[in-house]
Amino acid sequence: MVKSHFVYMPLVPGNTEDEWWQCLDQIKGTCSAGFLPVKLNIFVSQPDYSSYITVKKQIGRSVLDTFRDRCPSFNVTIHPPEKPWKIGVEGLFVQAGSAEVETKFWKSVPYVAVQSGLYTEIWGAGLGDDLYHDDTRKAAAAAFDSVVGILAGEDMSLKNVVRQWNYIGEILKVEGGFQNYQIFNEVRSEYYEKYRTISSFPAATGIGMKYGGVFLDFCAVKADEDLRIMAVNNPNQVNAYEYGQQLLKGLTDKGKKVKKPPQFERALLMVNKSNLSMFISGTASIIGQETIGKGDVREQTMVTIENINKLTNAEYVSRILGNADLFRGRYSLIRVYIRNQEDFAEVSSICSNHFPEVPAIYIESDICRDDLLMEIEAEYLF
Repeated sequence: MVKSHFVYMPLVPGNTEDEWWQCLDQIKGTCSAGFLPVKLNIFVSQPDYSSYITVKKQIGRSVLDTFRDRCPSFNVTIHPPEKPWKIGVEGLFVQAGSAEVETKFWKSVPYVAVQSGLYTEIWGAGLGDDLYHDDTRKAAAAAFDSVVGILAGEDMSLKNVVRQWNYIGEILKVEGGFQNYQIFNEVRSEYYEKYRTISSFPAATGIGMKYGGVFLDFCAVKADEDLRIMAVNNPNQVNAYEYGQQLLKGLTDKGKKVKKPPQFERALLMVNKSNLSMFISGTASIIGQETIGKGDVREQTMVTIENINKLTNAEYVSRILGNADLFRGRYSLIRVYIRNQEDFAEVSSICSNHFPEVPAIYIESDICRDDLLMEIEAEYLF
């Protein structure tokens, strides 16, 4: 299975529709070059929720009409790219002939099964319900119900999920004493306790959207015993699922003694006879469990990159695998979330220097702490 990531930006500024068609033409060009689409993340800038829903429906129809029985999983979220652009797209593709790629539907939502030998990946995106944009708990439950439904149809469950993206509207908002991010963490915990019967967690990103609701993307894996999936901890960071109660914002749910921390691994290694890859979770400027470089986006970017490099360090990975060989590789993608538009130039300059020639997309987003100015997630191939 040969995977590739591509980033598409409009060539000429225009309205959202114009910019989308420019990106779509580039995507069709990638397909014509022998790549099969698996997942598209379409990041848009819109002035309000109703405009977003209109644009989301228009883009969704065009994706379905363009790709039909080869339709990728896709998500349209309010994450503005750097001005003046109104849209940016990130795509995951599989090289034709290296694996079987099949589009399936759960209700009306496309998802993709990728099979190579005895190894199957399920990719879903944009899972949730627009009706609950003002109720984080209902929105999160609807999103997880969709994931559970897709996986059940594939004879899988949440225990098969290796990578998860959690998009949470107004993530830092506190209403009635309850923070939206903490509400999401409570719902995630409830679903993991019910459906995830293993002790480890997926690699994950929890990030804000401009407006309300919860949408999930995921990759789930079903394979023979030759595939090993291994959690990778950062020796300089406390595991997120071990964070102290003082870091978790808002009130405790009624009937519960404590608030649930975020449940994800810093990274996951996937190892079989022919492949070694790593999903790197959303990573920020945190040492131990404390934010470093408050108010300084340059320092936060440098600390974040150091944290990511800790996870991919060749000697460290070799020790985890119990192998004397040094496993050196390359980054195949970075996605960079930036709180403030005025910081795009500095953050992108630093990242370009540290991740040269790596496909990268930069989008505006609230981070899960009010003192964090940016966050990076990545994928790494050995």
